[in-house]
This record gives sequence, structure tokens and C-alpha cells, in this order.
Amino acid sequence: MVGLIKPFEYLLVIILQNSLMFIEDQALVVQFKSASTKEAAYTNLVKKYQEKLYWHIRRMVVEHEDANDVLQNTFIKVWNGLASFREDSQLYTWLYRIATNECLTFIEQIKRKSVINFDDIAEDFSNKVKADANFDANRLEWKLQVAIQQLPEKQRVVFNLRYYDEMPYEEMSQVLDTSVGALKASYHHAAKKIEEFIKNS
Repeated sequence: MVGLIKPFEYLLVIILQNSLMFIEDQALVVQFKSASTKEAAYTNLVKKYQEKLYWHIRRMVVEHEDANDVLQNTFIKVWNGLASFREDSQLYTWLYRIATNECLTFIEQIKRKSVINFDDIAEDFSNKVKADANFDANRLEWKLQVAIQQLPEKQRVVFNLRYYDEMPYEEMSQVLDTSVGALKASYHHAAKKIEEFIKNS
């Protein structure tokens, strides 16, 4: 039956059959570009992606309040830029690119405001992890979180996208504008550093 339905009608069927959380990204973009459905499309986009983007950001900036601020800035950028979104890339990789850039901007601002070096900044992020009420130094997942904070921020992004978000390297390449080969090497180096840190902690 699906093959007999015209593409536009099929898209409408998909939208009707799925809940608001699972509306096709392409439909969201189309709806956003129409004045009558712009706000509803944006609301649905936020509902669909806010949790994933929040945790992507939280793993970078650690603290909940900071993650919320960066997430808010991310969605402001999305609102301002979605009308001109080019569909030659996937919507979610575009969203992750914005969120990642906002994370890096936030961390860069911390560096500029501080006189301490990278090692001290890494230690500061590690201390924020340890300050979590649920922190348990004996549990592997917490050791992993502390180890991740020792990585340079761009390497941290690569590791998080691959390990936690399970993003394919081809899509990571779109998010980070980096070759697949370079991303694989970066992930390999990050994993080695993390393994060594956990062994010695």
C-alpha cells in the first residue's frame, strides 16, 4: 500500500501515525518555514531533541545549571537559523554541531576569564564531577566521568559523541567538520588516555 501513496500523502500519514516526539525531521523543517506552523514545529523540535542535546552538553560542561544555559543558547541559535537550514545535511547533525560549538564557546569563555592553565581547568571540571551528590569513586562509571574531564575539549567531544551517543564517524564528520580518519585517530587516543587514567587512579 505504501508504494501506491504519493510521497506528500505518505509524509502526512507518517506525521499522523507518530506521536509529536517522532515527527520526521524533514516535516519539522517544512512546518517551521511556514508562518502558520512555525511555533508548533519549533516546540516539537525542542521536545524531540532537548534531552539528547542536554546530556551531550552536560557531559562537556558538567554542571546542570551551565548545561541548561548552554542548551538555551543552542535553541536560540536553532530558532534564528532553522529557516535558512539547508537540507544537504541531517537536521540532528546540524543541531549537534550548534550544541557542540556552544559548549566549546562556553569552555573558551571560562579559559579567558581564568588565569589557570589547562591542567587546572581539567581538574576543576573533575572536581565538579566529584561534587555530584551521587558520586562514588569506586564505581567505574564515575571513574570514567573523571577520566573524560582530563581530555582536551575537542577530544572530549569526539569521545562523547562516539561512546555515549554512538554516532557513526560519517555523521560525526558533519558535526565537527573533520575527516573520518582524523576522528578515528582522535577517539583511539582518547580511549587510550582514559584507559591509562582509570588504571592509575
